[in-house]
Amino acid sequence: MANEFYALMGRMRNITRWSLMRNTFSENIQEHSHQVAILAHALALIRREILKLKSPDPDKCAVAALYHDASETLTGDMPTPIKYYNPEIRAAYKQVERIAGERLLQMLPEELQPFYESALLESDEEIGIIVKAADKLSAYIKCVEEQKAGNTEFESAAVQTMTSMRDMGRPELDWFIEKCLPAFSLNIDQL
Repeated sequence: MANEFYALMGRMRNITRWSLMRNTFSENIQEHSHQVAILAHALALIRREILKLKSPDPDKCAVAALYHDASETLTGDMPTPIKYYNPEIRAAYKQVERIAGERLLQMLPEELQPFYESALLESDEEIGIIVKAADKLSAYIKCVEEQKAGNTEFESAAVQTMTSMRDMGRPELDWFIEKCLPAFSLNIDQL
């Protein structure tokens, strides 16, 4: 089983996020992964260039973010309230994600597998922290956009996600929240 990887990645657009919520617009994991890649790249750059802190390579963060939900092409999207319901479920789901990542890796030509391994198996902890922060930021941006459209369904998710981001204690994330996040509440004319 090799060479199916890229075709399967094209199917990311078929997996809808936020399935338990009423959405004014749907979001799939392909769109989400693109946004997380942009945000992860930005967070790593902010950390390195503005805050002058040790940072993983921004380009590697972007690539890892592109594939951070790739395993969902095999598992589907597990809603957050279920995925994080208790430590046992969370650990079991992490194992399922790992197995799915290994299967995806096997779908690549053997010569290319080493170049995807870190991203698909999320094996670099420093990069993983940046990607997790970008993933949370993307979720919060979705909440802002839904609220901007008048959807009150996302109010508690916005509060919980902001609390979670603040609790991460990431200065690059705090910088982005203060300096860049307010623009997401603007309409196109205001931008």
